[in-house]
Amino acid sequence: MKTYSATPKDIERGWYLIDAEGVVLGRLAALVADRLRGKHKPMYSPNLDCGDHVVVVNAEKVALTGNKLGQKIYYRHTGYPGGIKQRTAGQILGSAHPERVIEKAVERMLPKGPLGRQQIRKLHVYRGQEHPHEGQAPTTLDMAARNRKNSVRESAHG
Repeated sequence: MKTYSATPKDIERGWYLIDAEGVVLGRLAALVADRLRGKHKPMYSPNLDCGDHVVVVNAEKVALTGNKLGQKIYYRHTGYPGGIKQRTAGQILGSAHPERVIEKAVERMLPKGPLGRQQIRKLHVYRGQEHPHEGQAPTTLDMAARNRKNSVRESAHG
C-alpha cells in the first residue's frame, strides 16, 4: 500500500463565513487557523497550503474574557531608537481597524515563513456585517453552537 501525498492540483478550496459577534477571540482564532491550514481535511499535508478561505464579519464585536480588554498589550516598533509603541486590545477594538485584533491572533497561530504568509492571505476580516464575497457563496460556520464556551453569554456579564 502506498502512502498518499497530496499535490497542488488535488486541492479544492472552500469558503467559510464566521460571525464573530460574542465569540471568544482565542477560540475563534484557533478554528480559523485550522481552516486556513486545511487541518480539517483528510488530505492535509503540512508542506502544502491546502486550506480554505475564511471570511470573518463583525470583528469589532469579538469577546475577550477576563480583563484582557484592558490588560492585553500589542507592541510595535517604529524603527527608530526608543520607538516602541503599545496599545491595549480595547484601544484597537475601539479604533478604526478592529479587525487587526483577529488578524494578529490568527497570524500568530500560523507557521512563520512563506507557507504561513500564503495561508494568511486567505483570511478576510471585516468590521460590519457586509462583505464583498457573496459571489463565492460561503458556508456559514456557527461558532457559538459548536461549544458553549465559544461565546460569552449575556447572563455572565450582569
